[in-house]
Amino acid sequence: MEIGFLGLGIMGKAMAMNLLKHGFKVTVWNRTLSKCDELVEHGASVSETPAQVIKKCKYTIAMLSDPSAALSVVFDKDGVLEQICEGKGYIDMSTVDAETSLKINQAITGKGGRFVEGPVSGSKKPAEDGQLIILAAGDKSLFDESIPAFDVLGKKSFYLGQVGNGAKMKLVVNMVMGSMMNAFSEGLVLADKSGLSSDTLLDILDLGAMTNPMFKGKGPAMNKSSYPPAFPLKHQQKDMRLALALGDENAVSMPVAAAANEAFKKARSMGLGDLDFSAVIEAVKFSKE
Repeated sequence: MEIGFLGLGIMGKAMAMNLLKHGFKVTVWNRTLSKCDELVEHGASVSETPAQVIKKCKYTIAMLSDPSAALSVVFDKDGVLEQICEGKGYIDMSTVDAETSLKINQAITGKGGRFVEGPVSGSKKPAEDGQLIILAAGDKSLFDESIPAFDVLGKKSFYLGQVGNGAKMKLVVNMVMGSMMNAFSEGLVLADKSGLSSDTLLDILDLGAMTNPMFKGKGPAMNKSSYPPAFPLKHQQKDMRLALALGDENAVSMPVAAAANEAFKKARSMGLGDLDFSAVIEAVKFSKE
């Protein structure tokens, strides 16, 4: 099975590498072509434009940073639309809003292609380990044909129905995650400022009903002010913003998420956007000084 792959950031590179390791033929494209070099060493082919990838491959996956990048790859010169046609499938696994997914779907299907949105829950380590959770929606036949690839990339694939549902579900998941991370950060800082051991707090949380892999995985590094990017903070804040917009559309009051979004915005203004989203704790520390 030959697959095209557009976008080799933190997530895309790990996902494309997993496909190669499991015997898939992969043709890659990235805006900065030098990012393709390591994948080429593992057997990938490189195309110079998204259109060339689409022309070569029956199935193409995209993993891009935000809605503008997702739209650009489809609609710009030498983009996906120039070569998509009947018999070809396009799977966009970027985290975008439902409106963006619907716009891409309309364009792809208008040319005779099939479209699935498949945003993922999980960051760098789950991507490397093939343990992502795939939140797919769109063309059911393309979803079914993509299962061999999805089974390499993730531990579970959900089919959620019509296009837009995958994007909405991902935003809900990341809104909860961002809100939790902000509350966690406040707890760590409050413990420290109160003369308590934040390491002991981690042990206590881990033994109770609130234990979870995120606290366990991120907490020790946060206590050392270390934030190697598994999921960049700027992307978390983008997802909070999009989730709040979804809340506005549906008249859902979200004061906790709104407060968390302000903390992530503060952290971005402090120049922390490219660090892990756990670096939001620095904004909490700053507010306490």
